Amino acid sequence: MINFTIDGEYPALDSAPTEVRLPEGVQAVFYENEDFQGNSVVLSAHDGEKTFRLAETNLAHVRSLRVLTNINIIPGRERDSAALEEAVSWRQKAMEKSSERTKWWEEAKFGCFVHWGVYAIAGGEWNGMRAFYAEHMKRVAKISQEDYKKHFIEAFNPVDFDADQWISTIKDAGMKYFVITAKHHDGFAMYHSDVYPYDMRMTPYKDDPIMALKKACDKHGIKFGMYYSHAFDWEHPDGAGNDWEYTNGGGDLHLFEGELGLWFNQHPELVPRTAKYYVDQKSIPQVVELIKKYQPALLWFDTSHKLPVSENLRILKAIWDTDINVVVNGRIAPNWRFGPGADYANTGDRAAEIFPTPGLWETIPTTNESYGYSKHDKSHKPPEHFIKLLIKAAAKGGNVLMNVGPNARGTIENIDLEILAEVGKWLKINGEAIYGTSRSPLFVQTFGETTVKGNKLYLHVYNEDTHEITLGGVLNQFDKVYMLADSKKTPLSMKRVNQYDTVINLPSKTAPYSVVVAEFTGELFVGGGRLISGTEKESLHVFDASYTPPIPAVLSRGDGKTGNDYVHCFTSTEQSIIWKVRTSRKTQYKLEVKYTTMTPDIIGEYSIYVGGHKQIKPITAANKFRDIISDSFLVEIDGEDDISFRPEKINGEFLHLYGVELTPVDKTLTQAIRLEEDTTDLGG
Repeated sequence: MINFTIDGEYPALDSAPTEVRLPEGVQAVFYENEDFQGNSVVLSAHDGEKTFRLAETNLAHVRSLRVLTNINIIPGRERDSAALEEAVSWRQKAMEKSSERTKWWEEAKFGCFVHWGVYAIAGGEWNGMRAFYAEHMKRVAKISQEDYKKHFIEAFNPVDFDADQWISTIKDAGMKYFVITAKHHDGFAMYHSDVYPYDMRMTPYKDDPIMALKKACDKHGIKFGMYYSHAFDWEHPDGAGNDWEYTNGGGDLHLFEGELGLWFNQHPELVPRTAKYYVDQKSIPQVVELIKKYQPALLWFDTSHKLPVSENLRILKAIWDTDINVVVNGRIAPNWRFGPGADYANTGDRAAEIFPTPGLWETIPTTNESYGYSKHDKSHKPPEHFIKLLIKAAAKGGNVLMNVGPNARGTIENIDLEILAEVGKWLKINGEAIYGTSRSPLFVQTFGETTVKGNKLYLHVYNEDTHEITLGGVLNQFDKVYMLADSKKTPLSMKRVNQYDTVINLPSKTAPYSVVVAEFTGELFVGGGRLISGTEKESLHVFDASYTPPIPAVLSRGDGKTGNDYVHCFTSTEQSIIWKVRTSRKTQYKLEVKYTTMTPDIIGEYSIYVGGHKQIKPITAANKFRDIISDSFLVEIDGEDDISFRPEKINGEFLHLYGVELTPVDKTLTQAIRLEEDTTDLGG
């Protein structure tokens, strides 16, 4: 007999009632298979006694049941607000230790991310289907638990795995910390989990690769971290994401989502079941287990939007209750009150351009496009891509956690090894200009970027065989200037040309991404706008501009991936994108506006305001989204000025702006552009 007045579990029902009468505050969760597997239905009497007929639900038959009592359902926003209010005191106490526990992380700047799991067997393709992110193969191909166990788990035998070799490789690459996927979204633990034994002991390999990697990191002086998918879990019948075998929200079918979206806000009565049986019985126990068993310096989380803020905060609290010294990335519990939620923020995946982010932050590129091993993805970027990303990230005060995806044998692919080796060679010479540096107060330079540490300003010169650079925007006199690669620190000749700028002569032969060290005394003083070249083409990216009103007040930005590095959502002619620039002499430029449009029938106008003149041009529609349009203007810049972009006519959808390019030209260039005087104050 089923008692619907006390908590209970019935893993094997011989027969199910056709009608269920539930007292107030009680829920019954019926499953179509034994042991709480398969599709399910939640019958809830949280707001008063109710009677249900199972024939009227989505289940043709039921084989198991759970009863939850004393249920109090709170609407989503109210529930999360209460959780945030309750979190203020414990989170404040935990964050008082943040600067202490993140000190090593701030100085490290460069880490290795590894996505490795049983999904590597597929290499991104299964039964004729391909996954862009190979680690998502189970979800993309809708692989059943039975097939996943048979074809992936029971076939996974990484006999070539060598933890010491992995960590030696990433150490030689100049990486200072390491993060391995202990459990990804497939729900499978790549370690020995006693609290939820869906783990490596089910494979032919049997051993614990996470413990081997932890020991190798300790041996080589690399900080050890683990990725754990706390919110997205395709194995668990009460988790989020698997909607091809279970009746769960958070998946591709968007079950339980309506105009409000997010299953837990649209149907808050579903939260107690997930909280009790997934969060309390798998997610939190495994996170605590990982901390106690492996003593990680860092835990890395993702996809928090699959669970309500209230549950994310419970998991975060469990972490810091277990070990207050664990660094936690911001994707565990980002929200409207605490921002990133934990110790630092993460920018978008695979970002090529980085929007300035306050506080501590990290970007996570991968060598090709997939994070897990993909046998088809040959889009590997050259080492220079990652060297430049390291420089740009350090200049903006951030870290780079660079991903590789080892294969099912347990080895890192040769092409990844080559990339890592080349980055390591560069860091061996120039690492001083990356490790331990802080956010540069300077604008982007004509020659590249700058980083700063103590009384040293590091000038990162992108192009090889550059004979002369002009450092713009520094008021200090320099005590000494030399090439970082020069062990003798041979002084370079330099000349102060005005209040802000210093010309530095370089050796006749310089490698790409060479670093010049400029030593100064006391505080670094900066001023003036961004110095732009009077002889070479220069790109002004939209992420390096200022905004009126500021982001995120109205305007939005892309995530920084190639093609997504734009600003959009223009809704008013009062919105402006502004680059504060400076020339050493009056110069005429061809200014090209780079943008794309969502649709080919877009209508609207925008203006470019430079030197007291406003030039207006209609939008040229792109044939397809992310096709870059380039419109040209002729402008003159004399000394300090603002380049301002502004909508003039918005008719529905507007453009997505990437930035502008400036090419010095002679005065014979003409453009068919409407020109008019404008006295509007656009702000600074």
